[in-house]
Amino acid sequence: MTDTCISGDEIDFDPFSDAFFRDPHDIYRRLRAQAPVHFNPTYGLWALSRYADVAPGMKDFATFSSTEGITLDMVLNPGQPKPATPMMIMMDPPEHTRMRNLVRKVFTPRAIAELEPMIRKIIGSYIRRLPSGAFDVVADFSTHFPIEVISSMLGVPEADRARLRELHAIPLERRPGETGMRPEAQQALQEVGRYHFALILERRARPRDDMISRLIEAEVDRGDGVATSLTDNEIAGFISLLGGAGAETVAKFIGIAAVLFADHPEQWQALRADRSKISGAFEEVLRYDGPVQYDLRYTQRDVQFHGRTIPQGSHVLMLLASATRDENAFHDAGRFDIDRAHSGHNLGFGYGIHSCLGAALARLEGRIALDALLEVMPEYTVDRAGLRRATTTNVAGWANVPVRVG
Repeated sequence: MTDTCISGDEIDFDPFSDAFFRDPHDIYRRLRAQAPVHFNPTYGLWALSRYADVAPGMKDFATFSSTEGITLDMVLNPGQPKPATPMMIMMDPPEHTRMRNLVRKVFTPRAIAELEPMIRKIIGSYIRRLPSGAFDVVADFSTHFPIEVISSMLGVPEADRARLRELHAIPLERRPGETGMRPEAQQALQEVGRYHFALILERRARPRDDMISRLIEAEVDRGDGVATSLTDNEIAGFISLLGGAGAETVAKFIGIAAVLFADHPEQWQALRADRSKISGAFEEVLRYDGPVQYDLRYTQRDVQFHGRTIPQGSHVLMLLASATRDENAFHDAGRFDIDRAHSGHNLGFGYGIHSCLGAALARLEGRIALDALLEVMPEYTVDRAGLRRATTTNVAGWANVPVRVG
């Protein structure tokens, strides 16, 4: 059947609006049902919302390029400078293939698994600092430990970690209606860049047992018998991505989980009774209300969906968070169920060549954090009046989740 809904249809999909930041899922439901190929004339953006369109689109890098930018502010504010360091998520093959193969030599599943004792120690240290009786799951806990984990992996001195956490957060913040970075965000990016370059140069001079040193040492064959390694610029781009988006995603995930389980206390109790359910619970939180809302792509050719043509040279939002709630892809998709038998691909960490390299790390951190929270808040309620949504580009979640234990 050909969709006849056109823009301006009656759907006002504005990814910078207060309504979107508060809860995008109502608009996602309407898009899937009425306008699965949506065009926003205000911003000149297309959006795909159904799983059957988003998942194949994420794999089709020949049609949907990543090189034009990864967040909306990059394309809606063409005068805004793009990142000075090359980001793997803004590359297509063959450049992407070369860099991913290099980083993957260091960021292996085995290497991540070996981090578990360190991650448990860091998360345990923040758990022990929580006030008894009442605390904020995000502000007192999940905002802190992810960047601490990543900083430890990279070999960042402890004295510098709090400042780096602040700097990484600033460029992601958006006020409702704000489409671009504020000057302080640009300054934060520059300060982070200078810090990372200095740290890379120090590791080249004096290698240590940390990830930056291993990234410097990594080599792969280009395919012609000649070895290639990462430049300082490429290493800086990767660790900036890891320290920014990687830490933010885990921080928001934990806050989302706390609110979801407060809404479904019987499932929290099921986790307490059987910790083997934690892995499945992580996947269901990620599917049902994962932090990453979309990935941005750029069409290399005209492409048709549901009788509509998205022209070559168009910017397209792949609405990942909508696709994972698609009623045609997941049975009873609007129900949160930690015992769900997952089928298909969970798009919460992307898909295709740009599936998140840090997904294994995020899953490990998330599972350990949920296990720890089960100990300190076996029964709890959320102070709804104190809940505050975060307003960040393409990553949703809570800035504050105050809870009372007992």
